[in-house]
Amino acid sequence: TPVVKFCLRNRYLTVAGAFALLIAVVGFVAGGRIDFTFMPHVESDMVLATAALPYGSPVELTRKVQKRLVDAAKEVLRENGGEKIAEGILSQVGNTFDVTHFLAKTQKGGHLTSVLVYLVPADKREISSAEFERQWREKIGRIPGLESLKFLSTAGPGAQADIDVELSHKDRKQLEAAARELAGILEGFDGVTEVDKGFSPGKPQLNLKVRPEASSLGLTSTDLGRQVRAAFFGAEALRQQRGRNEVRVYVRYPKKERRSEFDVEDFIFRTPGGGEIPLEEAAAVRRGRSYTTIQRADGKRVLDVTAKVVPGVTTADKVLADLKKNALPALMRKYDGLGYSLEGQNREEKESIESLKGGSILALLGIFALLAIPFKSYVQPVIIMVSIPFGVVGAVLGHILMGYDLSIISAMGIVALAGVVVNDSLVLVHAANSFRDTGRLSPFEAVARAGARRFRPIILTSLTTFFGLAPMIFETSVQARFLIPMAISLGFGILFSTFIALLLVPSLYLMVEDLKALFLDKKTGPEEEAS
Repeated sequence: TPVVKFCLRNRYLTVAGAFALLIAVVGFVAGGRIDFTFMPHVESDMVLATAALPYGSPVELTRKVQKRLVDAAKEVLRENGGEKIAEGILSQVGNTFDVTHFLAKTQKGGHLTSVLVYLVPADKREISSAEFERQWREKIGRIPGLESLKFLSTAGPGAQADIDVELSHKDRKQLEAAARELAGILEGFDGVTEVDKGFSPGKPQLNLKVRPEASSLGLTSTDLGRQVRAAFFGAEALRQQRGRNEVRVYVRYPKKERRSEFDVEDFIFRTPGGGEIPLEEAAAVRRGRSYTTIQRADGKRVLDVTAKVVPGVTTADKVLADLKKNALPALMRKYDGLGYSLEGQNREEKESIESLKGGSILALLGIFALLAIPFKSYVQPVIIMVSIPFGVVGAVLGHILMGYDLSIISAMGIVALAGVVVNDSLVLVHAANSFRDTGRLSPFEAVARAGARRFRPIILTSLTTFFGLAPMIFETSVQARFLIPMAISLGFGILFSTFIALLLVPSLYLMVEDLKALFLDKKTGPEEEAS
């Protein structure tokens, strides 16, 4: 009670100090002093390395890369406890693992290899998954001729690429040049790894273009493609039923006549009139690459330039803000007609935040309406709801104390917090009104008695809620770590709002009474406060 009365006598100083703290915390967050990530990076018990060689690489070369990855993983295990920290290693060639979703499509090809290290649960080992990934990456080093080498040591939605910039242009060459330049810019950022320019040349191929002399004989590009395919892949001659199965019979050149490029150069085309013409006279041959995927949006080809960020070094928001300010406008000036959009987690982040904003406004309006009806006042619900932004202060301080970044899960916890933190202020204001109605007390004495009367219920309610959330806050399992930011927002927000309900809300209550007295030509005299 002495503390409450001290704050009530110095109510303007109390309110000014509280709002100064609120402004400081908002500035702390807005200034980027605490990082914000869309989804929390939750360490997995599995660490994955995926290597991709250029298309068409021999399987023997892929197996050598696979052996290097496995040997490096075993060396890291030996240096950090050996078999005590790992349950096993799984590797394969010709396919990739997808540990983020068991239904996700995986890539296939002899140029791909993946190595998956199964670690024991986090509470049974001293090394973290992220640290294991870092050491594994260092042991592997640089592999000449490798198209890409990606690592994954996180689980859940946060395991996706942190940065995803979609470039679009009508001209393929300009699009690829812009994507290559953007990838180079991303590689220059500290803490940005696994930059992917979004395209791969694909397998080498021979492109045939019909010459005018062949066209005059009735040959078309369709004829060229069909005849070459029939000779080297095969043309279906018949289908035969064998029991319940249908057997297809293909006819093609003998194996010795389709082994090398020379066999293609020696190829003879048949014209519609029954004549023959060699390849060199029928078509112009140009070397090229077959693209594995072609993406289009609104009639334009698009490429996704992706990258990951190292937690604790930088964030995707900081990198994207720099790109939007400097690199992307420069690229659009250099490549006329180039467009871009932020996809992946950044797009989902914007959509989720917009949805949360709409839901938060509706929730606040609903809380205000539910409070205004029983109190028959428009001012007292505002006094009660002042504890909501200060609950956010507690949530932010909790994240700083626990060493967590803010995330969309934290924001969900803050929205849920709005409906909980008003309870303490509600019972205190209701008690003050009751004392004034029944005891004919002054506002000062009524609020002071309400704080003393409701002190124990408010403290017990807040502490029981916090300790109920404590097991989740301090849990270390992968399954629980997704919800820890939400639990931190709720637990620490409620804990901090307790002091707001006991000290700030009574001060605001008296300030409102001062304003009423001012407009009604009355004021709370010193003699009333002394009572």
